[in-house]
Amino acid sequence: MKIVVGIVFFLIIAYHLVNFIQLLIKMKEKIIFPANDTQADAIRKHPDKILDPPTYKRQRVGIIVYAFMLLFLIGVFFVGAYVQDFDNWAIFLFMLLPFSTSHDLLNMFAVVDDGLLVGSRFIPWNKIKSIQFKRINVNHKFYGFSKEVNDSGYEMLIKAGFFPISCIVISNEMKGKITKILCERVDIQGEELPLRGTEK
Repeated sequence: MKIVVGIVFFLIIAYHLVNFIQLLIKMKEKIIFPANDTQADAIRKHPDKILDPPTYKRQRVGIIVYAFMLLFLIGVFFVGAYVQDFDNWAIFLFMLLPFSTSHDLLNMFAVVDDGLLVGSRFIPWNKIKSIQFKRINVNHKFYGFSKEVNDSGYEMLIKAGFFPISCIVISNEMKGKITKILCERVDIQGEELPLRGTEK
């Protein structure tokens, strides 16, 4: 059991480490969207917080915290592997729980040539399964966070894995622009935008 838990722990950390390195590399590429401050103001990771530019300087705090979390977990793994008489490896899996919310450590959304930078993730175009827009009305969980998003904004859900990634689009105009950009790259269409080959 110790070996199985150790392998699972290692694979999860390795996955996050590779994704984080890939994100840092992609942050150096040319940003296609948002192209100006107006566009950056109209799409958000959090309803009440304007995006920070996808640069190392402006994302410094999130990068440092995320890197520290990874280094800590890598250290825990090697300590656990070194201490031969330590049998309670299952407790290490609970240390992975912070990664369930770690995607919000970096407050950014950007379109680059071969994918999306969303929070602390890089999502290649071929990994996107569908995109859905949900209007932020009185019944929505984000209603009341900001007057700018109430009734006129949308939650954009990007499905590219087990859990959808959420962003906020604050106007119909910006919803149209981001939909056009995405349709040009991943061939999606409609209010819920399933990729071809995944339609039911």
